[in-house]
Amino acid sequence: MNPLPLALAAMMTTLSASAAAADTALTIYRADGDALFSPGSQPLDEGHAVVHEKRSITLAGGRHDLAVGGLPTLLDSEAVSIDFGGAARVLGQRVIAPGDAGLLGAHRGERILVRGANHETLAEGELIAVDGDGLGVRDAQGHISYLRNYVRVEFPDSATLAGSSLQVALEVARGGRQDAMLDYPTSGLGWRAAYAALLDDGGKSCRLRLDALASIANRSGRDYRGSTLKLIAGSPNFASGGYSGPPRMMAMKVAAAPAPEALPEQSALGDYRSYVIDGALDLPDASVTQVPLYASRELDCTRRWLVESGGSWFPATPNWQDGGATTSALAVTSQVLFTAPENLPAGRVRVLTRDRDGQRELLGEARSADTAKGREVTLNLGAAFGLRGERERTTFSLDRAARTLDEGFRITLENGSDSARRFTLREHPNRWRAWQLASSSQPATRKTPDLLEFVVEVPAHGKATLDYLVRYTWTASDERS
Repeated sequence: MNPLPLALAAMMTTLSASAAAADTALTIYRADGDALFSPGSQPLDEGHAVVHEKRSITLAGGRHDLAVGGLPTLLDSEAVSIDFGGAARVLGQRVIAPGDAGLLGAHRGERILVRGANHETLAEGELIAVDGDGLGVRDAQGHISYLRNYVRVEFPDSATLAGSSLQVALEVARGGRQDAMLDYPTSGLGWRAAYAALLDDGGKSCRLRLDALASIANRSGRDYRGSTLKLIAGSPNFASGGYSGPPRMMAMKVAAAPAPEALPEQSALGDYRSYVIDGALDLPDASVTQVPLYASRELDCTRRWLVESGGSWFPATPNWQDGGATTSALAVTSQVLFTAPENLPAGRVRVLTRDRDGQRELLGEARSADTAKGREVTLNLGAAFGLRGERERTTFSLDRAARTLDEGFRITLENGSDSARRFTLREHPNRWRAWQLASSSQPATRKTPDLLEFVVEVPAHGKATLDYLVRYTWTASDERS
C-alpha cells in the first residue's frame, strides 16, 4: 500500500469540506509591528495565532480525498492537523497555497462549476490545475477537461474566495456526517494593548485616567466569524518563515458580532498571561477590532522633566585627554510615571489632556513593555517646549603623578512655562570607573557606579544653575590594562 495515497487521487472520490466553521476558537499572540495594525488588504506575514476550528463534514465509507477550503493564506503548512475522532484515519495531507496561480490556485482539489457567457455549464468537477487563463477540471467519471474563455467560476462548497486549502487522503471507518477538529497556526493575526491616559496635572497633584483596550488585527487572508478569542501576553519565540504571494481581492467585511458584556478573564499560561474575551466576535479580514482589556482606573501619577547627558560607558584605561572646554545644549524630555494597577501587556500608550476649550488633545505617545502589577511605568512624551538646558565644563585639572583628575561642570536650566518645574538632571561620569563627587552646589539625590542624579527646582519664567565637581582616581596597573 502506498504510504502517501494522495498520489492516487484519480482513483478516489473527492469530497469538499465547507469553509464555514461551526465553532472556531482563536489563540492570538502579541505582535507590535505597525504594518499589521495599518490599513491594507494584502495578507501580511506578521503576528501569530493558533486556530481551532470544528468542521461538520459528510464522509463516505472507504478511501477518499477530502479538500478543506477557506484556510488563511499564511498558515504554517507543516503544523496543520485534522482529527475525525476515530471516524476516519488520515493517510496523508498537503496544503495548497495560492502561489503564482493566485485565487484559483488556492482551490485546487475543490469542486467547481465553470460557466460560459450565457450562464451555461461548461464543466463541473474537481479543479486539478490552473494555467494562466486555463483551468483543468476532472468530472465525476474521471474525465479531464481543459477550459479557456470561460466567464464565471463557482465554488459550491466554499464560503470564501481567498486563502489556502488542505487536501487530505482518508480511510473512513464509518460514513455520514462527522465533526472534525482542525488546528493550525497562522501569521497575519496579532494583538497588542492600546492605552489612553487622560492626564490632569493642572493643580499641585498629578492624576490620570487609564483606559486599556486590546487591538486585534486580522491580515491573514480570511474572515473569522463568531469566534472565541484568547489573547496571549508575552513574547514566545517563533521560527516560521516569510510569505510572498500574489495580489488578491479585498475580502468582504462581515457584520460585527455583539460586543463583550464582561471584561476578559486573566490567568497564567506557562511563562505568559492569557486574556479570554467574553462571548464571540467577528474578525473580518483586513480589519482591526478593539475590545476592553480592563475597566477604566483613576491613578496617581508623577510628572518629570528629564535632562540627561552622557551614557553608561567606561573606557578600557583611564581617559585623561583634555578635549578642550565645551558648552552644549541639553534636551528636556517630558515624562509621566505611574504604578501599574494590573498586569499591563506591552502596547502603545496615548497620553492626552484637556485643553481650555474642553477638547482632549494629545501630549505624546510612548511604547510600554510588559509590566507586572505594582511596577513603575515611565512614558516619554516628547521634547518639552520652553524648557531647555545648557552644560558647560568649568574645571579640568590633571595630576599624572598623583593619578587624579578633577572635572567640573555647570548646568543651567531655563523654564519658560507658566508653572514652576522640577527638573531631574542625570550625569554619567565616564572617564574612569573609580570616581567620587568632590563637591556640588546641591546634594545628589541618587548615585550609582555610572550615574549622578540631581533634582533642581526652577521657577516659572526663571533659571537655576547646578555646579558639581567629580574626582577620578586610578592606579599604575589601571594604565596598563
